[in-house]
Amino acid sequence: MIDYIKGKVAELSPMLVVLETGGIGYSILISLQTYETLKEKEEAKVYIYHYLSQDKELYYGFATKDERELFELLISVSGIGVSSARMMLSSLTSEEIRNAILSEDVNRIKSVKGIGIKSAQRLILELKDKIVKGEGSDAGVIVKVESSAAVEEATSALTMLGFSRPNIAKAIHAVLKDSPNAKVEELIKASLQRL
Repeated sequence: MIDYIKGKVAELSPMLVVLETGGIGYSILISLQTYETLKEKEEAKVYIYHYLSQDKELYYGFATKDERELFELLISVSGIGVSSARMMLSSLTSEEIRNAILSEDVNRIKSVKGIGIKSAQRLILELKDKIVKGEGSDAGVIVKVESSAAVEEATSALTMLGFSRPNIAKAIHAVLKDSPNAKVEELIKASLQRL
């Protein structure tokens, strides 16, 4: 299995990069997220998802392992193919996709071309728990429910009490759903009741 390809950027468009390494040019389909990362580079390292079907063999490339992990998670959902997953990663950032799933924002997900209401609901239903558990993200990336100082402080305090980050994220998300403006003390107390 190919994990990544590193080489000279021979050709680059918003949909495709050709990386030349060892005298071979690899044609790799990319998202706009990856394009934005690669557009200023002469050399690049692209993480690969090798797609095989009866009539096609394609490489999908990602600037980060995190984006590839999320792509793999998205295509695990029935009805979401490689094209739809790439379209999602081109329309929204990885963090926006995770936050939309965690907050059950059907409208945000179905705003992506080719994703209907049923697909959006299925994505939320099948992936919400997996994302809370940290699946679909690189080990170095922590799922952020809300990017606020209160959430970070509460997470830190609950971690020191011995709870795991995925469980903390799930509890904090549930608390914020009921009271979005909860202060640190309220977040900790309410989360402890759910842990």
